[in-house]
Amino acid sequence: MASVTMYCTAVCPYCIRAEMLLKQRGVTQIDKIRVDTHPERRVEMMQRTGRRTVPQIYIGDTHVGGYDDLAALDRADGLMPLLNN
Repeated sequence: MASVTMYCTAVCPYCIRAEMLLKQRGVTQIDKIRVDTHPERRVEMMQRTGRRTVPQIYIGDTHVGGYDDLAALDRADGLMPLLNN
């Protein structure tokens, strides 16, 4: 299974939903980067993604986007092939 990295905060409901969806799809390990406790990581996230909001999710080297993007990818049957790369 591909590695999953998620920029997140502790209390973000979309981060929690993204994690739940990923776990439902068999992801057992998510590298969480907390931008609320490490502000320099938020700067890194914005430079990497061009976005300011969390979550920002990477599967392998592919930037999926936020929770809405992740859910849409799943509905379009694109999530599992990406996870299984």
